[in-house]
Amino acid sequence: MVTSLELLAPAGNAEIGIAAIDHGADAVYVGAPKFSARAGAGVSVSELSRLIKHAHFYNARVYVALNTILTDREISQARDIIWVIYESGADGLIIQDVGLLGLDLPPIPLIASTQMHNHTVEKVQFLEAVGFKRVILARELSLEDISEIRRKTGKIELEAFVHGSLCVSYSGQCYMSQAVANRSGNRGVCAQPCRSHYTLIDGDGNKILQNKYLLSLKDLNLMSRLPEMIAAGITSFKIEGRYKGIEYVKNITAAYRQVIDRFISEHTGYRRSSSGAASFTFIPDPDRTFNRGYSQYFISGKREKIASLDTQKSIGQHLGKITAMGKDFFQINCEDLQNGDGLCFFTKKNDLAGFRVNRVHQGKIYPNSMRGLEAGMSVYRNLDTAFNRILKKPSAKRLINVQMDFAQEETIIRLKVRDEDGNEANVFREFLFEPSREPDTARRHMEKHLTSTGNTPYQSVSLTIQPDAPGFLSASILNGIRREALETLTTIRREAYSRENIPFVANSAPYPEKTLDFRANVYNDLARKFYERHGATVEEPAFETLSDIQGKTLMTTRYCIRYQLDLCPKMQHPGQPVKEPLRLKDAHHTYRLEFDCQRCRMLLILDDQ
Repeated sequence: MVTSLELLAPAGNAEIGIAAIDHGADAVYVGAPKFSARAGAGVSVSELSRLIKHAHFYNARVYVALNTILTDREISQARDIIWVIYESGADGLIIQDVGLLGLDLPPIPLIASTQMHNHTVEKVQFLEAVGFKRVILARELSLEDISEIRRKTGKIELEAFVHGSLCVSYSGQCYMSQAVANRSGNRGVCAQPCRSHYTLIDGDGNKILQNKYLLSLKDLNLMSRLPEMIAAGITSFKIEGRYKGIEYVKNITAAYRQVIDRFISEHTGYRRSSSGAASFTFIPDPDRTFNRGYSQYFISGKREKIASLDTQKSIGQHLGKITAMGKDFFQINCEDLQNGDGLCFFTKKNDLAGFRVNRVHQGKIYPNSMRGLEAGMSVYRNLDTAFNRILKKPSAKRLINVQMDFAQEETIIRLKVRDEDGNEANVFREFLFEPSREPDTARRHMEKHLTSTGNTPYQSVSLTIQPDAPGFLSASILNGIRREALETLTTIRREAYSRENIPFVANSAPYPEKTLDFRANVYNDLARKFYERHGATVEEPAFETLSDIQGKTLMTTRYCIRYQLDLCPKMQHPGQPVKEPLRLKDAHHTYRLEFDCQRCRMLLILDDQ
């Protein structure tokens, strides 16, 4: 049995999605025209169709995210959008709101969004029983957690994030933006309060840390852990970033493409889930595009320091330390700095400061400002002008392998082309055979023109010519029959694409919980009826409907501030206790922190009273 591995890239629009496919993605995910969890990254129907046409040529898939919670009024609109998505040719629908399952849906495969809080064996078992084809797992799971889910479920596909920005809360379980800005993350308009700065105070009101980004995490990078994730049962590897630019998507997609291809080449029983091989005009490097520093989060099952306390911004690529200083220049052991590069460093107060490179001359870097720079400081590059310049241009080519068989008979010539997926096109032309005086020259002439696939999405990997001593044919004849054969093959490939249809059939599989509060995110009557059909009682509607939110848990997270700051009771020196409860404060609100060490969770609770 051969296992297909899928590299899944983000697409904020059709152009970025097409670039992701060209740079090696096996699939892309895009926002629906309305109701996606990135409200500013939806695509129009015409753009969606354009992206799908390009993807399907390579047997790549397009999944559409309609993964917000919906009002009773909106849910009927969502039904119409879902049918349009299906008729456009989409391969899967990513959803959060179970109320959608009470609609007359097309037979589009259903994918459970990570916003559904898919963090336990029991939850994934339920989603499989309900009829989901795939589940996007919570980012917080370890390899051991994933392996257990795989062992205890059937054929449901497991998708996991491997790269990109991290939400500090369990996805779908964060209500902080709604509470402080009336912008719900579960409605696609998160204000990202986790990227703001806070002051941490103890139970006596003493400031432990002031104006730091105490809830802002580093970015995820699991590139080195892909083999272990494959062994654990993951078959779809997801890059975060529907708000990221095309340069980011090109670079990160290409980087993960190389890692997955290397794994496939070294292990039997695995294949890419799409067709064609991508080649690049650059060397992929995740450090050279947006990142806040990297973390492997909880994939190992162990804690690590995962917060970016001093900045919520990209720091980019570490270049090294300043080795020498002059009046208006400094030196560093880096040979590829360019005029216009953006550099940054942490000041003595651990604030992030940045500057532009005005000029590089004879190993000396002349910045637009020397303020705060000192010898020995570490310097980072968060704007790589030369790298971005390459990525703004066409920077990859994805080609389908074809085998060619050419035959020349008495009155006809024939060219058969067969692609790597087994699709075949045959083209015949009437042409009188005339033996060549120089058959070797004629054969080389044929090889040159028949294999010159030019700007087509094909590359010839083999060519046979019969007879061994062919007659001479002009370049126009050879180019014409090759062009017709490849155009015919393209039509055949497009017609051969077959997407999976899975009709949804409602059932009454028992939900693993019996009573549900606001964290079930029930925002419409169809969602409530869904849970009732599956044996659960909804005792409280979605957070977005509540008028009194004092004392409510706004965030549930595996990230622990006490561990991050070495304040964990198990780690503290007996003579240096920290008085609890700990609280976070910003300019407008106070939040109490509670720690559930047994389940390894931290709760953030609104505490303005």
